[in-house]
Amino acid sequence: MSLPDVLDDALEGEPAVAEVALGGEDVLVVTPTRTLVYRAEGLLSDESVEEYPHDAERISLSVGRRKAKLTMEYGLDGNETLALPASKVDDAIHPILAGVINAAGVTEPGETVLKTFRFSDLTLIVTSERVVKHIGSAVWTEDFETFEYDTITDVAFEEGSVATSVVLTHGGRQDRFKTPNDEAREVREAIIGAVCEYHDINSITELRAQAEDDAEPTADGDADDTGSSNLDFGEGLDPLSTDPDEVDDAAGTATTEPTADDASDDVSDEALAASIGDDGGSGTQTTTTESAATPTTDSGGAVAEADSTAEDPAPATGSDDADATTGFEGSGFESAGPVDEDDMAEQLAVLVERVEQQERKIDRQTELLETLIEELRRGR
Repeated sequence: MSLPDVLDDALEGEPAVAEVALGGEDVLVVTPTRTLVYRAEGLLSDESVEEYPHDAERISLSVGRRKAKLTMEYGLDGNETLALPASKVDDAIHPILAGVINAAGVTEPGETVLKTFRFSDLTLIVTSERVVKHIGSAVWTEDFETFEYDTITDVAFEEGSVATSVVLTHGGRQDRFKTPNDEAREVREAIIGAVCEYHDINSITELRAQAEDDAEPTADGDADDTGSSNLDFGEGLDPLSTDPDEVDDAAGTATTEPTADDASDDVSDEALAASIGDDGGSGTQTTTTESAATPTTDSGGAVAEADSTAEDPAPATGSDDADATTGFEGSGFESAGPVDEDDMAEQLAVLVERVEQQERKIDRQTELLETLIEELRRGR
């Protein structure tokens, strides 16, 4: 699309690698080194261009009902906050993160950022050559971990009740992280597609076969540790969610048992379960009463066995069961009887419709007020 003249001048000849429409004539443009936001002429001011360099040390995101704020922190140089519609966050965060990791030296020239995922405290970036993982409340900091495709020998997915674990085998060990079940398929397709494309294969089965063939020459010798380390991005890097690979020497198959090291996974899993809703289970208890023979001792020291024919309490049946289920016997209260679920559902639907109508009116008024406040803040 054609860019406004004032935005084109601000680019200073630098190519725009991504453009995101923010509503109206406002547009966000990402270059290899900067993010530029063009604000069209409003009621109270002229058009303007905001600039956000990509050499940020930390990126934080706050998403409200209609508005979102992306804060880029530059250490001693201070912070810059980018305001954008909440509905445009996913479209904007993908190219911005691509520019930031490129500026940080995580990606190499010619490397493409294919997909970006945000799951509670997990940010996952899939490129054409590696998977980049960041765990924390911020979208991005300098504490991250990378998994290069040239060292990956297997990719597996373990589905749970709430989340699916992605298991990457590389350099003789396994790393795992969890994604919500409802988005696990998209993550699976992105990672498998990128890995297969990198190795020029059609499936992960072929990757496993290649790994087995490469391992055969050193099967009787010492383990080959080359390629087992990731790129070193400086001191202070603390790899997260890493489980050692436990190998069955007899059968040659990998088995994983819960260990104390899994505690780091548990923390992120609880945060993940809290953000997407974890249905609690219910347990039942069964109590069985058994008769027992009780030994007794007479005055002469002889032991006599007590009568073992004592009867167990018989379970209540018939009308007694009905009284027990109501829980009102002897209380002076009576059951109100069965509830008409259809009638309740109809009343609830009417109530929900009225609430939604009010919410739509409030949203519209809020949007108008926020627009006016935003323009007043900028001096329009």
